[in-house]
Amino acid sequence: MTDMTAVIVPKSDQVNADDLISGPRTIRIAGVKVSPGSEQPVSIAIEGDSKVYRPCKSMARVMVAAWGADSSAYVGRSMTLYRDPKVKWGGMEVGGIRIAAMSDIEGPMTMALTETRAQRRPFTVRPLAASAPATARKGPSPDEWAGAYQERVAACATLDELLALQQERAKGLSTLAEKRPDLHRACIEAGTKRAAELRGPDDEDDAEPIGEDQDDIFADAAD
Repeated sequence: MTDMTAVIVPKSDQVNADDLISGPRTIRIAGVKVSPGSEQPVSIAIEGDSKVYRPCKSMARVMVAAWGADSSAYVGRSMTLYRDPKVKWGGMEVGGIRIAAMSDIEGPMTMALTETRAQRRPFTVRPLAASAPATARKGPSPDEWAGAYQERVAACATLDELLALQQERAKGLSTLAEKRPDLHRACIEAGTKRAAELRGPDDEDDAEPIGEDQDDIFADAAD
């Protein structure tokens, strides 16, 4: 075979230096496969990507220095990769992938890496803050919900406003009755008291029913 085309095409199954021309990329490690004796003995699976990162020996040494020799501990950790145009192969600057930052290290790490057979150069990686997992937003506790509800009840200026509040929060009151009957009872009592205040002593005898069967605004919620 004399055609060189096949050997110069970048491997499509791995991240190449040219993939980083547009800028650095932070990856999260999904798995690590080690095959001693092969041309590229380390393959790092990347979360959300079908391609793998295959570090050169120098970058593999950086990973061992930072995270230890047990590659199973790397899963879930992150690092930022960048393209270094000064990386040489066969005496020519062809560019290569380097690690700029790593999670799970306490501070910057500097180590001497082999640049040529006769020369070593210091190489530094900086700490990378690991992305915090997204957490679901927590709702208010029963005590907080009941307290806020009673404040709304006290702020109602009319019976219509009080009835609208009861209807708006009917589902919450029902849930509160199941989880905290004591707080539910306090909400009902607060509503009944406020309804009496809004009616006034002269209106009680002529008041229109506000609940389904009673003039207690919270009768339906209490049942």
